Amino acid sequence: MEFIDLGAQQARLRARIDARIAAVLDHGAYIMGPEVRELETQLAAFCGARHCVSCANGTDALQLVLMALGLRTGDAVFVPSFTFAATAEVVPCMGATPVFVDIDPATYNMDPESLRRAIAHAREIGLRPAAVIPVDLFGLPADYPAIEAIAQAEGLVLIGDSAQGFGGQINGRMTGTFGRATTTSFFPAKPLGCYGDGGAIFTDDKDLAALLDSLRVHGKGTEKYDNVRIGMNSRLDTLQAAILLEKLSVYADEIDARQAVAQRYSRALHNRFATPAIPDGMSSVWAQYTLRAADSTERDRIMAVLKAQGIPTAIYYPRPLHTQTGYASYPTDPRGLPASEAAAACVFSLPMHPYLDASDQQRIIDALDAAVAEISGA
Repeated sequence: MEFIDLGAQQARLRARIDARIAAVLDHGAYIMGPEVRELETQLAAFCGARHCVSCANGTDALQLVLMALGLRTGDAVFVPSFTFAATAEVVPCMGATPVFVDIDPATYNMDPESLRRAIAHAREIGLRPAAVIPVDLFGLPADYPAIEAIAQAEGLVLIGDSAQGFGGQINGRMTGTFGRATTTSFFPAKPLGCYGDGGAIFTDDKDLAALLDSLRVHGKGTEKYDNVRIGMNSRLDTLQAAILLEKLSVYADEIDARQAVAQRYSRALHNRFATPAIPDGMSSVWAQYTLRAADSTERDRIMAVLKAQGIPTAIYYPRPLHTQTGYASYPTDPRGLPASEAAAACVFSLPMHPYLDASDQQRIIDALDAAVAEISGA
């Protein structure tokens, strides 16, 4: 059994992907070919953003936005600790300081009240609050209405990290349309992934989109050999754009299938585990389906039972960023980050993808039932 079955999706799309790849090989525009612009147009239309600028990966997408905003030494950027390192690592790359914020224990997304405390603390230690980067963790949009209100009141730029959540919605409004800009990742394991690396930035700001377009190609100007600013090399390969075009064509259908998988899990498991909480008005794209065990010992025993039956599981994330060696010196919410630490000790994720059929899913559920019974009777 696969944790994420990319092979099943490839079987569905293989002929169309092969044709797309052949078209790129025929025209030979391997860098910034016509498929790149076509993909950007379709991605923007899908989520409702005015502009989409693709790039080489999701981490670059975040860094390009921070470059465009001109972040500098002394600036504070507020990020959740319970996430992948990419969200935070781009901040010190710009000379700015990441300030770690706790999560809501139910949604695992940034806690607005912790954000308020972290902003006040940053000012107390002499930093200038500049930006906030909430993460759409596990596919669920962050609490953008609450965070946006704080950002406006405090003079922060809001940047959405939707690497896991592109396609999630709040009251019918899709990720990609919140804040000054939203980034996403097309890493193969993401809900919308390519067969290599890739990323994109969404914004309604025409001038910001033009600046990002320059920055991703070495700071280009109107003349090829007159680079008008310091940029970077972060272009999406045409072959990856071609593959993504076919994947995007079935993405809405796959999101619906993910909803069905998640609903089957939650119906079967809600009496035995803390299943994912989806606030009213929100929808997740279910990058992961994450359960919460009573403690780390129970989690480890459950995962061992499932592994013995050939069922893969994963832990996202076993160590919050503020406890990792490279980030331990950076400031945090002064009350600490207890929800992030508790989640890291207890969560584990089950196989989740649009092609997980009911029989395989029942096998997973049965194995979980057996594991719980075994632990209870021990």
